[in-house]
This record gives sequence, C-alpha cells and structure tokens, in this order.
Amino acid sequence: MGVAIVVAAGWYITTHSSSPQPASGNRGRFAGGQATPVGLAAAAKADVPIVIRALGTVTPLANVTIKTQITGQLVQVEFTEGQAVKKGDLLAVVDPRPYEVALQNAQGTLAKDEALLKNAQIDLQRYATLVKQDSIARQQYDTQAALVRQYEAQIVTDQAGVDNAKLNLVYTRIIAPVAGRIGLRLVDPGNYVTMGDATGICVITQMQPMSVIFTIPEDALPLVRKRLRDGNKLQVTALDRAQKNQLGIGQLSTLDNQVDTTTGTVKLRATFDNADEALFPNQFVNVRLLADTVKDATTVPVAAIQRGPVGTFVYIAKADDTVAIRNVETGATDGEKVAVTSGLQIGEQVVIDGVDRLRDGAKIRRPTGSGTAGPPVAAAPAEGGANAAPAEGARPDGQPRGGGEQRQGGERQGARGERRGGPGQPPAQTNQ
Repeated sequence: MGVAIVVAAGWYITTHSSSPQPASGNRGRFAGGQATPVGLAAAAKADVPIVIRALGTVTPLANVTIKTQITGQLVQVEFTEGQAVKKGDLLAVVDPRPYEVALQNAQGTLAKDEALLKNAQIDLQRYATLVKQDSIARQQYDTQAALVRQYEAQIVTDQAGVDNAKLNLVYTRIIAPVAGRIGLRLVDPGNYVTMGDATGICVITQMQPMSVIFTIPEDALPLVRKRLRDGNKLQVTALDRAQKNQLGIGQLSTLDNQVDTTTGTVKLRATFDNADEALFPNQFVNVRLLADTVKDATTVPVAAIQRGPVGTFVYIAKADDTVAIRNVETGATDGEKVAVTSGLQIGEQVVIDGVDRLRDGAKIRRPTGSGTAGPPVAAAPAEGGANAAPAEGARPDGQPRGGGEQRQGGERQGARGERRGGPGQPPAQTNQ
C-alpha cells in the first residue's frame, strides 16, 4: 500500500511539472511582472465643433400648381416638360375670342351710359337757369339732378365691367408666377379647362434657392436659439443617404414656433444656394448643424475614454512605464476626438489600445514605431518543448526575443501571447 502511494505521488509530480501554467502570466500582467504592449496618444489642444446630426427632407421654397383662372379651351402650350422658366414667361394660352367679345360689349355699354350722362348733365344746366327765373318747379330740377347722379354711378359700374373683361383677356395668357423647373404636363392642348380643375396644367418647382426641413431634439433647442438670438449664422451641411457625398452647404434660416409633443423634436429650415441643383425636391438627406465650436479644448481620442464604477477615466502613461487611473470629465465629441474639460493636461499620454488588459499600476510596453499601435503578434512556437527558438522576423525592429518571453511546458507566455482566457488565443487587434 505504501509503495503504491509513493509511485502515485511521483507520477503526479512528474506530470504536473511539465504542464502549462497560464495563471503565472496573468499574475505577471497585473502584478507588475510582465509588461503589456499598448497604444498611446498625447492630449492635444484643438477646436472641437458641436455638431447636431439630423435627418431632413429637401423642400422647395415655392411649389406652384399652374391653373387657369378662366374657363375655355386650351389652344396653345408654350413650354416643354422639364424646362427651366423665369418669372413672367408665357406657359399656355386659353382661347381668347369669347373674352374679346365680352370686352367689346362692356365698352359699348360704357359708351352708351356716358352719352346718357352727358345729356342729363346738359338738361340739369338748363333746369338750373329756369329755376332761377321761376319758370319751372324746383322739384323738376331736383329730379334731373338725381338722374345725373344715377348715370354717374352707372358709369362706375360700366367701367368695372370693362376692367373685368380686360382682366379675363389677360388671364387667357397663362404666365409663370415664379422661376423654377416645370414638371410633367398635366393637360394637353385642345382640352377644356376650368378654374375648378384639380390637377392644373403643370407644376413649377423653385430650384434655387432650395431649403431643407429637419428636426432636432428639444434638448438641443436652447443652444440653437441662443446662437440665433446673438445674431450668429449657423452653418448647415447636407449629405446624401450614404453620408459619403456632400450635396451643399447652407445656413439655418428659421425654426418652428413649437415642439412636437409626440416626438419631442422641433422643425428647422435651412436654405441652400443649390447652384448645381444637387438638392432635389423631396430628397432624403443627412443634416449636420454646426451649433457651436469649443475653442482650444484639451482633446484625446475617443478610444482613450473608459467608464467604470469610478466614473469616467483614462489610463495615464507614466515615465516609469506604468499606468495610473485618472478621472476626467468629457465635453463635446467630434468623430474620433473628444474634449476633456477637467482632469488632463496638454501633452500627457493616454492609453488608446490595450486598455482591457490594464489595471492601475500595471507595467506597459510603449510602441516601438512612430504610431500608436503596439508591436505585431509573435510567431507561433516551434515543436520540440521549452527550448524551441522563436520564429525569425517576428519582431519588425529585428531585435531578438528575450526577457519578456518565457516558455513553460511548451507554451509561450510572452507579452503578446498573454490574453484573457489563457494562452493560445489570438492577440487583440490594435487600432491604428
């Protein structure tokens, strides 16, 4: 029985002495034994724009449906589909002959009543002389004076009839009320058109300038209103659906007078010159509103900002190649850059890559090149046990592996091989 126990103990010691020990690598990583490769970036001074991103719709400032203002046959169309027209250009003609006749009739009625008025005025002058001579009764004179006033009123009515006939004759020529581009023709020549037609003859859309209507959260409204009250012109950029092509740069012109309670947003309108007509009516666009700019802010890459139980913090790279946790307060963010309002000084280096393998006071290995990325991945170990040599060319600087790379039981435990979950897993990707 004793011999069996001794044999079993010897087998256990022999077997476990050559097995891999991944825990030792983890202890070295966090306890100051093995240095962790990291990427670094220095805090710099820069301007950080405060950009409000939104979705918008291209909306023309004028979209006019051209309709006839009289009734008649459409005898002439002077435009082509898709044509760009100017204000006052002739678009179509309605048969003017009935309105020419109506004008002549109104003019004739006016001439007749003018003749009657003139005759009544002459009789009134005669009656005035006879009244002074007591040759006629005063009542006859008063009756003639009332007749003169009646003809004068009739002249006013007749003149209005003439003006109305002239206006209808003008309406037979349909002109463009605004400058823009004509869409598809809705009525062909020869059709009978009336003022009650729902479709109209065509639609003119103003292309220059063009506006974009978009919405922003009500939380962003105070900043925008303050900037507008101060007389600032806020720049607005319109991008296509894929946010790859810039369609135009304009400025904020106005905002709505109330917040939509169903969505918690408010509508804004921006205007663009649209000289190249890149903005097309009813087009969906991505909007970037430059609300403000933070001048000379302390900035770091967004990847450096970490959040945990202690709040928002960064890992500061110290001169002795260790890191320390530093609590910071962040401000505006612009793409991959974030402003730090407190807790960081210009020039201090922060860790932007490899932060998931760090703890307060951990040792780090700085990048060997000019970039912020750590060293490349070490080559896989060769077969043959603990004395196998590392692969050639594994380090870009040509330096031999040593010091930081130990082999225990056939497993490589270098700085690049140490990852959570034990050895043998691929190294973390480095953000360039």
